[in-house]
Amino acid sequence: MSHASPPSTWKLTLSFDGSPFAGWQVQPGRRTIQGELVKALARVTGERTLPQGSGRTDAGVHALAHVASVSLQSPIPAHSLRRALNNVLPAAIRVTAAELALPGFHARHSAVRKTYEYRVFRGNLCPPWLAPYVLPYTFRLRFEALQRAASLVLGTHDFRSFQSHEPDLSTRVEAGGRPAPPTTRTMHESFWEQPAPDLLVYRVTGSGFLHHMVRNLVGTFLDAGRSRIDPESIPGMLAECSRSAAGPTAPASGLWLHSVEYPAGSLLAGQQAAPAPGATLGYTPVP
Repeated sequence: MSHASPPSTWKLTLSFDGSPFAGWQVQPGRRTIQGELVKALARVTGERTLPQGSGRTDAGVHALAHVASVSLQSPIPAHSLRRALNNVLPAAIRVTAAELALPGFHARHSAVRKTYEYRVFRGNLCPPWLAPYVLPYTFRLRFEALQRAASLVLGTHDFRSFQSHEPDLSTRVEAGGRPAPPTTRTMHESFWEQPAPDLLVYRVTGSGFLHHMVRNLVGTFLDAGRSRIDPESIPGMLAECSRSAAGPTAPASGLWLHSVEYPAGSLLAGQQAAPAPGATLGYTPVP
């Protein structure tokens, strides 16, 4: 009597333009990244399976290296799976890497760090082809105030003031397995840079993020840059643990999931690490 082989666990790295989609998660009657991946996997392998994402990106949010995990019974080489998926996925979604992972690997639960970027266009007239990927923002800004405000969220804090009213706690990454309030996160990087005269980029790396957290941080930092609030008020906002204490939510268009990090040894032996975000796309995806 023959027995079926156990399914293989795959780590898929995706780059996508979030503009045409209603976010990551499957929603009835709406076009989503997860939904398109489900259909593509079914066409390629004949299996109906639900890939798990490293986070639930909102409508209009983009990704350079979103990660999905999925179990597949089909014995298919990694390069063939990547090529076949890209042949059937919409042009706005690309699989940049397909890698075999160890059993138990989970795109969300196994993650240890995530990095987001938020892009702000500073020119007087934003080109229409660029507008879906940035926040056009013409108000005068003090860069030093932006930088000071961003620095004050470094470290471990309760970020309740910067979550949406209905927080997505599923994106939480525990630090060392120690219990912590469900809204506590650790920020390892938080800074602004100006890679081009008309472009400001906020970059943040953390153990995990609450729903709308990065967009709420950016909206608050921009208020500091406009001198509408004092950057030194950020610690007080954190201490209040109330959404009403912080600033507005920045639009989704400027937000990019840059990368997701996992513990060493998450892949099967012999697997190559995924390329740097954008490397397989043939260009550096910074407007």
